[in-house]
Amino acid sequence: MLQRAQALRERLIEIRRAIHRRPELGFQEFKTARLVADVLTELGIKVETGVGLTGVVGHLGEKGPTIALRADMDALPIQELNDVPYASQVPGVMHACGHDAHVACLLGAAMLLAETELKGRVRFIFQPSEEGQDEEGKSGAMRMVEAGVMEGVDAVVALHTHTDALAGTIGLRSGPMMAAADTFRAAILGQACHGAYPHKGTDAIVLAAQVIMAIQTIVSRRIRPLDSGVITIGTIQGGTKTNIVTDRVELAGTIRSFKPEIRQQLFAELERACGVARALGGDYDLRITPGYPATANDEALTEFVRQVGIDLLGPDKVNEAEAEMGAEDFSFLAAHAPGCFFRLGVGFPGQEPRRGHNPYFDINEDALPVGAAVLAEVARRYLASRSTA
Repeated sequence: MLQRAQALRERLIEIRRAIHRRPELGFQEFKTARLVADVLTELGIKVETGVGLTGVVGHLGEKGPTIALRADMDALPIQELNDVPYASQVPGVMHACGHDAHVACLLGAAMLLAETELKGRVRFIFQPSEEGQDEEGKSGAMRMVEAGVMEGVDAVVALHTHTDALAGTIGLRSGPMMAAADTFRAAILGQACHGAYPHKGTDAIVLAAQVIMAIQTIVSRRIRPLDSGVITIGTIQGGTKTNIVTDRVELAGTIRSFKPEIRQQLFAELERACGVARALGGDYDLRITPGYPATANDEALTEFVRQVGIDLLGPDKVNEAEAEMGAEDFSFLAAHAPGCFFRLGVGFPGQEPRRGHNPYFDINEDALPVGAAVLAEVARRYLASRSTA
């Protein structure tokens, strides 16, 4: 399978660069979706378009067990600074997280599997908007699940570029892989007065300072040391003039966790920390918006993917990945079937990593056939194992 994938290298690079030149933001992936649909149609794969607004789903095989392979398609609102022939031609928009490579790898897997005898069905999920949500707060994976793409699926697998690892390698782990990500907004409320007479009011800035210090102790003093959690205050806004004691300060930030029980504890502790404002004579209004759940890999499926990687690439090319506090809406797909989310090394030998969400992000395109081969071989072997079980 890897040899067959290497023969597709130039075609996969062509696809990746075409997508890279014309990046599209979440739920705007019209050109990308058209390219995907055209390639799948050429391969004789049944195609559905407009799934989950701008998603594409390909169906290969008629009966038997079903494995889903997923790639996300959206870009980021970043101005690319790379001086390369395939640089983004869309001002202020760039594929700075490797989703163009994800699409190329999955289309490569489709090319390989379209010419492979299968013992079941493969569902190719090309998903919009992993990076953001629509006006109803729903991401691409949520919309795709609502559209029924996970119905009848026995397992789901996806990859993500990883610039800290060299091309030709993959990384994976059982259990938690990516964190849950939630957001919060807190209004700390006091009473305004003249800055020369602070005793006649309640200073919301002072209250907010006490609340912030209480928030900073949640992870260090309220969460079990062997568990993981993050609360980051990303913005703080308050005050209008130097001689006015303000009556309102607004805080906003992100909450990260791996375990559902720790997630709920962080919510409760954040409420308790904001209560400091009330204890000091003010008040607060806290709004927590649940985001993506944690992405946790199924143990059996992950070991299956690991063995495929070892057989294709060699044991020295398959690494144990570290869990990270970043989030992924693949978790919504994996909630409906055993899932495995693995990292595809895309680093350049002897170079500093070109990390994601950065205007200089780029990948080593030698990784594209590797990703395609691993996805395709996982699907082929998984269906064969299920059909004989």
